[in-house]
Amino acid sequence: MKVLLMILVVFLSSSVFAEVQYLTSENTLKAGLPFSDAVKAGNFIFLSGQVGTDPSSDKLVTGGIEAETHQIFRNIQAILSAQGASLKNIIKCTVMIDDISQWPAFNQVYVSYFPGDKPARSAFGADGLALGASLELECWAYQE
Repeated sequence: MKVLLMILVVFLSSSVFAEVQYLTSENTLKAGLPFSDAVKAGNFIFLSGQVGTDPSSDKLVTGGIEAETHQIFRNIQAILSAQGASLKNIIKCTVMIDDISQWPAFNQVYVSYFPGDKPARSAFGADGLALGASLELECWAYQE
């Protein structure tokens, strides 16, 4: 509870909501998806949950959880890059995984994108992810 109160104090004291930008790519607009790729509020970038879709086709990549995880990170890198940020700016990730037995395979790919310090992370098993995905990854980034 203390952590949540501290986060709220940081948000309110930093005027994080003074400047809110809804970041939506051409692909998201063309596909008519009902969300923004990310929302930038002050120095924070909140990325929508990503599944392993190829932006050129909006279809889930083949090859299972490893291929989907790599594609998710390519998608996240593109969103962050458009804001002048990178994976180094990620401070928090939430992982939703369809089959928890695939956790080691996911982690092997995940750590390759964060070779040094790792973001804070929460994870849970999920059933029925969008497009039949093996996994969905949502991240927060901070950019000064």
